[in-house]
Amino acid sequence: MLFYFTSTGNSLYAAKQFDEELYSIPQELNKENRHYKAERIGIVCPLYEFDLPVIVKDFILHSEFETDYFYIVMTYGMHHGGCASRNAEYFEKAGRHIDYFNTINMLDNALPVFDMDEQRKIDPEKKVDEHLAMIKTDIAERKQFIQPATKEEVDFYGHFIAIAADFSAALKQPKYSVSDKCIGCGICTRVCPKGCICVTEGRATYDSTNCFGCMACIHACPQKAIGYVEIKERNPEARYRNPNIQLMEIIKSNNQN
Repeated sequence: MLFYFTSTGNSLYAAKQFDEELYSIPQELNKENRHYKAERIGIVCPLYEFDLPVIVKDFILHSEFETDYFYIVMTYGMHHGGCASRNAEYFEKAGRHIDYFNTINMLDNALPVFDMDEQRKIDPEKKVDEHLAMIKTDIAERKQFIQPATKEEVDFYGHFIAIAADFSAALKQPKYSVSDKCIGCGICTRVCPKGCICVTEGRATYDSTNCFGCMACIHACPQKAIGYVEIKERNPEARYRNPNIQLMEIIKSNNQN
């Protein structure tokens, strides 16, 4: 039994390598009774600001898991900031024991920092499938492992925390805006895991109230009509979806309408 959250398909692609019994976290959060029992239970999700997405953390803390082996795998692009050891300790204090916590380096789709065209060029160098196979073996063998935080990652995370306050204004709500390029196709409304976008009078409108910045709407918009309000993107014309994942799979995973 494996639960996942995905916005561009990277984490869904990874999840497919580990288990056949997949459950979307946004869909599971719609259920009142969230008690799960299986010999092995896993979570696969992306890294957001060197932490688990708030939607994933809420799911773990407010669900019951009855299992002999609980694992988490996070996908990330450049630095993981020692998130595994930090979060394993956090969950242990919250009464959620993690047997295995690892990360997998995939294409980084953080638009304010990276150009998706440039990321595609270097993606093969990351040898994603080889690393996924190694983690799959670990899970199959029920390996006990929490990825250690190297000094480099701890320092990088510390640097991020130190400068985060400088970007608070740029990250304030609302995060996104919809331009005149919008044709009202509604794709953004169907990939948003929190129902933050709706189509009114032929145009998408964005409500930032529950938005946690997953960028699913931005990456999925065929017209590139959604962008950041305060932050300049590296390449506003480049968007990303994992080439092994169909748009309908992300819609099925996240649609709240």
